[in-house]
Amino acid sequence: MTITSFAEDKTSKGLQPTGWLRYLSFSIDHKVIGLQYLICGFLFYFIGGALAGMIRTELVSPMSDFLSRENYNEVLTLHGTIMIFLWIVPVVNGAFGNYLIPFYVGARDMAFPRLNAVAFWLIPPAGLLLMSSYFITGAAQAGWTAYPPLSLTTPATGQIIWILSVLLLGGSSIFGGINFITTILKFRRAGLLLMQMPMYCWAMLGTSILVILSTPVLAGTLILLSFDIVAHTGFFNPSLGGNVVVYQHLFWFYSHPAVYIMVLPVFGLVSEILPVHARKPLFGYDSMVYSIMAIVILGLVVWAHHMFTSGTPPWMRLFFTIATSFIAVPTGIKFFNWLATLWAGKIALNSPILFSCAFILHFVFGGITGIALAQVPFDVHVHDTYFVVGHFHYVVYGGSVFVIFGSIYHWYPKFTGRLLNENLGRLHFVLTFIGFNLCFAPQHWLGLNGMPRRVAEYDPHFTMINQVSSIGALLMAISTLPFLWNVIVSAFRGPTAGNNPWKALTPEWLTTSPPPVENWKGTAPSVDMPYGYSLNNEPPK
Repeated sequence: MTITSFAEDKTSKGLQPTGWLRYLSFSIDHKVIGLQYLICGFLFYFIGGALAGMIRTELVSPMSDFLSRENYNEVLTLHGTIMIFLWIVPVVNGAFGNYLIPFYVGARDMAFPRLNAVAFWLIPPAGLLLMSSYFITGAAQAGWTAYPPLSLTTPATGQIIWILSVLLLGGSSIFGGINFITTILKFRRAGLLLMQMPMYCWAMLGTSILVILSTPVLAGTLILLSFDIVAHTGFFNPSLGGNVVVYQHLFWFYSHPAVYIMVLPVFGLVSEILPVHARKPLFGYDSMVYSIMAIVILGLVVWAHHMFTSGTPPWMRLFFTIATSFIAVPTGIKFFNWLATLWAGKIALNSPILFSCAFILHFVFGGITGIALAQVPFDVHVHDTYFVVGHFHYVVYGGSVFVIFGSIYHWYPKFTGRLLNENLGRLHFVLTFIGFNLCFAPQHWLGLNGMPRRVAEYDPHFTMINQVSSIGALLMAISTLPFLWNVIVSAFRGPTAGNNPWKALTPEWLTTSPPPVENWKGTAPSVDMPYGYSLNNEPPK
């Protein structure tokens, strides 16, 4: 009996909960684990969003009259850590990766189902541990980057709890990366070649390589930092002969690839959504694959562009400027391929396509500002200002989060067997789109005019623009209300979707919605065309 058969056997004998209770159990079904990642990620998203609301409320006025300076630093640290490590990374990798990859490669489950479950169940305790620090002794105050010497001089208990939480989350990512690489390379059904896989498989393969290569570096760095805090060693403590710049090199060796760990899966998801709703095959499949792998390679050699103001020598500045500029080439290839996929297509202006097209717009803008930041003179001018905050959120929220929403609207019928309300979906999109751009576009102006980031108090000259930004944040918060209502109500009363409501050609739609325990009642569907298309499922005319 195989591991995956055992999962079905346990369910049939009632040894595992059924219905909604499955999502509270230690299930080894990849679909249940994927939805556990998704639900858990959204819970932390709402918490991180509430913290963002506290930040923007404080910044409505120039003085720290809502949060004290110390509380502001705690809230800022928790917000950044939760949104990156507990929301975006688990959802774009763990949720959609676990749910879709076995379908795309023709497997009954992930390669290591129990390791898959362990990877998820590391996340809730890590998140609760992180948030508990705020109520115990005060959360970490050094930001999500935890730069020394600041992280060495702020309250030690909160910083150590932060390190333990991030180490647990890093372990979860590594377990998931091992599982994805093994499943994609070793569990493909007979006849499915690498260059026939759906694009999301390539995106997750590249992401998992980055996770395996870079996350252990972050883990080692944080362990050394904890030694400095607890045992008073001198790895990064300048008063004991340590070097804070070494910490920055080690931290950004992980944390810049972390941007691609958040974004590469999004590239894959968009590449699955656009062809379905434009009624055209993805343009330039081979170039998309090569560009993903080029980003993986280049993503490991651009980290020091975060450190142009930390005394880097001229030759190093030149190298990392060139490397960072080059990474725009494979990203640009994807942009033009997505446009070519949409060109002359029969585009349905529904929620999945709206969020996906907004992602393209935002990511291009964020990419342009990123190339600007790679140029040393400009970076020196705007370093540690709100220009960087605006750039980062256009890449991460305007990129990853918009695609997360678009993906939920696209795959919700597969998850539940029911359709979401399209009018509520469009309302959600409009409010999110307006609120996001109103919140983060003005921050580029703030940065160009010298407003520093990570401060609770600022020059009154910047008051009006900060108030506009806070109104945008309020709209983003309001936009979650129709989304939540839509998702919850549609799960019980939404129209029945049928097995393939989008008439899509990718393998997850060739089974029932929602799927059975081992994905297919019979054998997995064969693949006779590139990119996972079956000859027996031609697109509608």
